[in-house]
Amino acid sequence: MKKVFVLDTNVLLHDPMAMFRFEDNDVILPITIIEELDRFKKGTEDTARNARHVSRTLDDLRRQGSLVEGIPLERGGILKVALCHRETLMQLPPELEGDKGDNAILAVAMEYRHHRDLPVVLVSKDTNLRIKADALGVVAEDYETDKVDIDDLYTGTVEVMVSGETMGQLFSEGHVRLDQALCPNQAVTLVDEFNPGHTALGFVQGDSGRVIPLGKLPHAGVSRVQPRNREQRFAFELLLQDSISLVTLVGRAGTGKTLLAIAAGVQKVADERLYSRLLIARPIIPMGRDIGYLPGDMTEKLNPWMQPLYDNFDLIFGTQDSRGKPEHWRRGHEEMISQGLLQIEPLTFIRGRSIPKQFLIVDEAQNLTPHEVKTILTRAGEGTKVVLTGDPDQIDNPYVDAASNGLTYVVERFKNEPIAGHITLTKGERSDLAERSAMLL
Repeated sequence: MKKVFVLDTNVLLHDPMAMFRFEDNDVILPITIIEELDRFKKGTEDTARNARHVSRTLDDLRRQGSLVEGIPLERGGILKVALCHRETLMQLPPELEGDKGDNAILAVAMEYRHHRDLPVVLVSKDTNLRIKADALGVVAEDYETDKVDIDDLYTGTVEVMVSGETMGQLFSEGHVRLDQALCPNQAVTLVDEFNPGHTALGFVQGDSGRVIPLGKLPHAGVSRVQPRNREQRFAFELLLQDSISLVTLVGRAGTGKTLLAIAAGVQKVADERLYSRLLIARPIIPMGRDIGYLPGDMTEKLNPWMQPLYDNFDLIFGTQDSRGKPEHWRRGHEEMISQGLLQIEPLTFIRGRSIPKQFLIVDEAQNLTPHEVKTILTRAGEGTKVVLTGDPDQIDNPYVDAASNGLTYVVERFKNEPIAGHITLTKGERSDLAERSAMLL
């Protein structure tokens, strides 16, 4: 049944193309949205860019006819900009009187509910506005076009019970086909149905449907890092496969996401020379209360934000302690930077770039919106491999949650793509204290 959707400003700031995503239904933009977009449009943040994008889109639509009377949309619906009439505002409860933007949006939704035969739904990412709408009898929903069910998030791994003969075929013939449907590049654990303690590890070769054994790792490990559990071994397989252009690693604190990605990046860039540079970026979002402006040049300002990355390089190169070292001694990441093999920078500078033949790691990707992740992935040039790492349970960005962040969005959207692979890491390896804290707190 056709419906009327009244949008809140935050929906358009979250997804500037949201007005076109409601199939053949009518979309109503209260006039107060235009005023609020004007307040948000100045700046370099994504909300400002989205506000400008929406304004330009509406201006283009205006040339096709009257926005107040309605502009036909491609899928059959109508887009309108609706005026908020004062008599409708006056009907709101005393607590909601005034010209506040939320109240004006509520008034428009109520007016359409009274004068239209079609069901009216208010769409907002503001929890409090949805509560107020419900109190007034207006149906309200969150904007969930880009949300995924975090409980059913694709893990990238599967266990399959097989006969001993099938397990033997995996190694004697170098591949095996299984009866069940598998995703491209999915990690597979074959379990002997008569002897569950007998297992074999493999992965789906692209979209061929064939399961092949894991490749051999260097005897000394990947950049001296050895996998400590099955998921880490699977992660290294995806990270070291040159045919896989996008790898996503999800896991709680201490599971080794960033360390594995950096170790593979160092191997591919410094040892194998398959990529021209290892580029690592992370969003600059503080945990808790911000400490304000930092002194110094760009490098000095970034040091506190990038210290977790430096710690991983120190672990790989064994350069944690400078005592007893010569005066010209440098830490591992400093040596790579001086050779032009490593660049560490905030995501702020990624927009507008073209990044060819590089090993790009985006750490803490759970703090990015789907639109921001799309911006990053579209920067990848020919021959570039992109690795996204993060923990959906540790989100510091107030505008996303575990179900709507860019990392989980990419995991679900790319799970059937032969150029992408994903692993969810479950076992903490940092320390017993870190593992117990992640589980209990």
